[in-house]
Amino acid sequence: MNPARILALVASALSIWGAAAGPAQSASARLADKDIIDAHHYLLGRLLVLRQEHLDLRENFKWNQVIHREPGGVTWANPNLDVAYSEAWIAVDKTSCTIVELPVIKKRYFTVQVLNGWGETVANINERNFPQRPSGSFGLCLRGADVKLPAGTQRVDLPGRKARILMRVELGRDPPEAVKLQKQIKLYATGAPKIEPAVEITLFENNQLPRIEAFNRADAVLASEPDINPGMEGLQAKARAVSKAARDVEELKRIDEVILKRAIPQFMAGLQKLGTTRNGWNRPARIGNYGNDYLTRSLVNFAGIWANNNKEVVYYKTNTDGKGKPLDGARTYTLTFPKGQLPASLVRYFWSVVAVDSVKFQVIDNPYKRFLLNSQTKLDLNKDGSLTLVFAAKLPVGVPESNWLPTPPGQNYNLTFRFYGPADRVVSGGYFPPPLVSKN
Repeated sequence: MNPARILALVASALSIWGAAAGPAQSASARLADKDIIDAHHYLLGRLLVLRQEHLDLRENFKWNQVIHREPGGVTWANPNLDVAYSEAWIAVDKTSCTIVELPVIKKRYFTVQVLNGWGETVANINERNFPQRPSGSFGLCLRGADVKLPAGTQRVDLPGRKARILMRVELGRDPPEAVKLQKQIKLYATGAPKIEPAVEITLFENNQLPRIEAFNRADAVLASEPDINPGMEGLQAKARAVSKAARDVEELKRIDEVILKRAIPQFMAGLQKLGTTRNGWNRPARIGNYGNDYLTRSLVNFAGIWANNNKEVVYYKTNTDGKGKPLDGARTYTLTFPKGQLPASLVRYFWSVVAVDSVKFQVIDNPYKRFLLNSQTKLDLNKDGSLTLVFAAKLPVGVPESNWLPTPPGQNYNLTFRFYGPADRVVSGGYFPPPLVSKN
């Protein structure tokens, strides 16, 4: 172990000791490796959201103030390029709610997604969930708070004092109109809520996930946001036990090794086993709302933070072809939808496919400035009525440019397919996109 890592371990031990003083756990009561792995995978879900809270506040987010992004103007993992995004962090308490004012939006997809500090979707404000009043004022309030709201305001209760807001307005055939509607969305607090600072954590990169440092302030991290899913008490107890055991430097080193050699590799391997895989495409078993599937929640927060639930959208991802071979940006792949099963027939709103890198899961730049294929792309059908999409570094001979998405030569990459307003057989899990076929 290198000297820098030893110093980091000592620093972690001191931090853990300071966070929860008390005698170290005895060697005879050593934690099982599985408990350490479970605790690490569980806690990562919260740490990934906390990391984003820190990064957003550094970017000058202000509490209870909305930021309207330009189309394509977000940098977090796996963004949707079909929508205009507006974002906010909101804070509520027993004395203050946050008001969201929505204009009338017709004939295009929109939603105001509200997420808690574990990345769980706790509300979607739109015409599907509020058919009697999909526009106007909505009051986001702490559950149980006795706050008087303006007349005509629809109350929406939240489980915690902080929430992340993600508003999506479909760009569709008229992006300027979508942006105009987006900028009519307003957000403000009714009072002056008390805002607790985000728990200080070791900020990390996706290719250097936290090891023992993940448990430096485990008690504070767990106390900072309720986990709304039942049955999580045992996992929280494991996380606290790891933090307690790590007060002993020798045990701390053992825990760190377990995380390095087992927890992190298993977590990364889980990305390729997320839910069900068919035709090379992977679909998470649960998304947006996770129940007791804490591992999927952490993996989704890692690869596509702020994912919505499948009542709104179904996601498919792959970084392999239909035979399981890793995608190579220098190769040419085709994806053919049979006549009668075109993606437009599987959605109420729109579909899209985008290429993202395999580390930060961000949109890959290319010299052609072509970043997605979607419902608005003027695609050429084959003579038999089928549709072939092509993924390659350069436009192959004989392929319509409209059907081509550039890929990064010499790199593995991921494709993310989205179905917004998915048909019943997509929601039910009975449908998967056709396999990608390598042509060279």
